[in-house]
Amino acid sequence: MGYVADSLRSMGITLRTFLQKPVTVEFPEVRRPRAERYRASFALLHEADGDEACIGCLQCERICPSQVIAIKAAGKKESPVTGKKRGYADDFTLDLSACIFCELCVQVCPTDAIVMTREQETPTFSREELVLTMPMLYANEKSKHRAWADGTKLMDMQALPKPPPAAALAAPAAPTTPVAPPSGGGTP
Repeated sequence: MGYVADSLRSMGITLRTFLQKPVTVEFPEVRRPRAERYRASFALLHEADGDEACIGCLQCERICPSQVIAIKAAGKKESPVTGKKRGYADDFTLDLSACIFCELCVQVCPTDAIVMTREQETPTFSREELVLTMPMLYANEKSKHRAWADGTKLMDMQALPKPPPAAALAAPAAPTTPVAPPSGGGTP
């Protein structure tokens, strides 16, 4: 008889939850707010004068522990904006499917050309869509959800504190008095 009562009670719980409003959030329609330090994707930046900030130094490619960054350096060319010779990158690809989001590439960039964004990429059905090419990275520059820091700010946070001035360290030394050996009756 206990089985019948348990079955009726479980059917009642099922009917009550069936009539309640769902609590799930559909991802593409509703995006939850992200934390300030949330890191989800990357962007390449332009300088203030409109020139590409990436100089093709390959430092981000070398430091990447997952080896997901591939850069084809173009060498030094004359800048169409400033007229000075500088380095450029012909191709820049970043594979998000294997990236561990350690932010080391952002830290080593000498020109702050690569930054992380908080805007999450849309889900995809193939791995090829997770490879960010140079045009896609420059398109992410327009994202309104840039990450909280660039390479300069991250490196400043890791700098050692400055030592106090030398004048504060040099305190006058107290004169020392010689200490007499203990007196006592005994052989040395």
